[in-house]
Amino acid sequence: MDVVSLAEKFDRIEEYWSPAIVGELNGQHVKLAKLRGEFDWHHHAVDELFLVIDGDLTIKFRDEPDAALSAGEFLVVPAGVDHRPVAEDEVRVLLFEPAGTRNTGNVESERTVESPDRL
Repeated sequence: MDVVSLAEKFDRIEEYWSPAIVGELNGQHVKLAKLRGEFDWHHHAVDELFLVIDGDLTIKFRDEPDAALSAGEFLVVPAGVDHRPVAEDEVRVLLFEPAGTRNTGNVESERTVESPDRL
């Protein structure tokens, strides 16, 4: 059992939109990511939790109103829902999702991370 310092782990992340695994439990990964700009439209076959640690994040949806999140707020994006995270300035997020969930979901792009780093 190790205590994890989110600040220390975030300091080790160098690239935007490149999630890193910082914990595992019950077949789930706890990931951290720094976000800035607009991400690709995509969806996942599983639910995905976004917890904003620092900054302001907008999650855009094709068929639903956008969701605006600030530090200390989270949103669960249900499986199969097209979404696109947008961060005007740097945002630090914690993601909680089943192990093996690809960051770009059903889309393959230059931002796809097949094997996230473990910090």
